Order: sequence, then C-alpha cells, then structure tokens
Amino acid sequence: MPEIKADLSKVRLVLLKKRHSKVHLANLGGTPRQGISFQKYWENLPNILAVQNLKLLVDKIRQAKKNRRPILIFFGAHVIKVGLSRYVEVLMEKGFVSAFATNGAGLIHDFELAFGGETSEDVAVNLKKGTFGFAKETGDNLNRWAKEAAAKSRGLGSYVGETILKSKFPNKNLSLFAKAYALGVPATAHVAIGTDIIYQHPSCDGAAWGKASYEDFKIFAGMVGKLASGGGVVMNWGSSVLMPEVFLKALAINKNLGKSFKNLTCANFDMIPHYRPRVNVLERPTQEAGSIALNFIGHHEILLPLLAQALIEIDE
Repeated sequence: MPEIKADLSKVRLVLLKKRHSKVHLANLGGTPRQGISFQKYWENLPNILAVQNLKLLVDKIRQAKKNRRPILIFFGAHVIKVGLSRYVEVLMEKGFVSAFATNGAGLIHDFELAFGGETSEDVAVNLKKGTFGFAKETGDNLNRWAKEAAAKSRGLGSYVGETILKSKFPNKNLSLFAKAYALGVPATAHVAIGTDIIYQHPSCDGAAWGKASYEDFKIFAGMVGKLASGGGVVMNWGSSVLMPEVFLKALAINKNLGKSFKNLTCANFDMIPHYRPRVNVLERPTQEAGSIALNFIGHHEILLPLLAQALIEIDE
C-alpha cells in the first residue's frame, strides 16, 4: 500500500499578532542589577506561573491581616531544623501569623535550640553507636513537661512555651513556642506516639503525651473554626502526613458544627508533591465559593525567607 503523506501546502497560517499567546513582554522578568532594593527585585520577577501565585498569596495574607482574619501556619520539623525560626518569629510579631501548629519533632528541635543551641543529630553515626535519640536533657525535660501539662489539663504548646520563656536557657529567644506564648499567639504540638525520640526514654509517660496533645488538638480545632466566614489563610510547610490529617479532622469538626469556609486561601509548600497535602490542604478545604488553592514546590530555606521578606517589605 502506498504511503499517504499530509499535504502541507493546504495548511492555514495565521498572523502571530492574531494568535492567542500566554506570554507577553509584560510577563518577562526584569534585568538583574547590583544594589537594587527588595521591592524592585520583587517587581522584576517574571509575572508568570509560581511568581503570580506567590504574589497572590502575599496579597491574600496582607488582606487577612488588614481585615483581622486568621492566618494559620502549620509545619513539619524541617522548618525549625533548617534555621527558619527567626522568620516565623518575625511573622508572628508583625501579625502575619496568628497561630501555628507543628508535630512532636518540631517541639524537640525547638527545645534543643533553646536549651543547647544545637539540634538535628546525625542519625547514621549515632544509630551505629546505639545512642540515637537518647539525649538526656531532651527526654528528661520534655517528658516531665508533658506530665505537668497533662496534670494541669494544659495543651503541650502553651505549657512548653511558658516553661521555656520562664527558664534560664541561653537561647530561649530562639524558641517559637516561647515567643508565641509571650505574644499570646496560639501554638500547638500534635504528636504521634512512637515517632519521636522522647518516647524511647524511661521517663516517658504515653498517657500524659496523649492527654496534653489532645488538648492541643481541641485548641487547634478552635483555631480552624475561626477561619469560618471567610478571608482567612492556611499554609502548610512541609508536613506530608500528620498535619494535613490533623487539619482535615479539625475542619470536619467545624463543618459538623455547621460552619462554612468560603473565601479561604490554602497554600502548600514542599520539595516534592504529596498526596495528603494536595487533597487535605488544597483540594478538599477549598470547595466552597471564593476559595483558592496554591501549591509551591521548593526548599523551605529559600521560599520561607522570600515570602517573609515580601510580606515585611510590601506591608502597608
């Protein structure tokens, strides 16, 4: 059978200026130059894709602050262990974070920086020696505080924050929980028994951790409830399983109580896409009118400083 070739002499051509295009001169980035301000750097970014979404998120956060709507951030422990505590601290001080939540590892890194000025042990080296996870001060203090918090029906976050704030730890100014307590910002810790080094210690009381963390879950659910009626912002930084699940359950409680979550902005930041943040932080919570979902892929130690600087520099 002879081959049938397309007859290109009959194709229709269109003028470039009449063709629909998605990128125009106005979308292009500016020329990098020495000595420009951050404001100019921000304006010079190409107005396309993730930059458009990041600028939209900055606008939504600024609007939420102006309108006194909640700005809720929750994160995995990496936010603290890669050196971003001061950025979150300033965002709390400036009113760009009205509440935060993290997991048990976040609590550990926060304590170790405040107490000893170092954290994130070398797992491979210490596991080989049989000492991984057995830092005495970390286990002794956090396990004791969990028992005390449970006995007083206190949440982990506020109790640990108050205790560090009142301590003589040399670096307590680096503790996000202490800073949150000082500012009156709700801060909660959500643990999963067996996932953190403190549960390896003989001083651990699992029932105490469960009770104190459950108090934090109820506090967190109350914070999520304040997002109802619109205009609030939710950000997840790097928690791929635990915090997205906690957020979804807190949202479900408030939905069950008849609350509506219109005009909600949900953003997720991580190095790779994960199923639970996509569905539990972005897709499912933004089904009501006016809500938007924004996803950002990249390293926290780059993106969080960029977002923080944009909010501070462009704040009105």
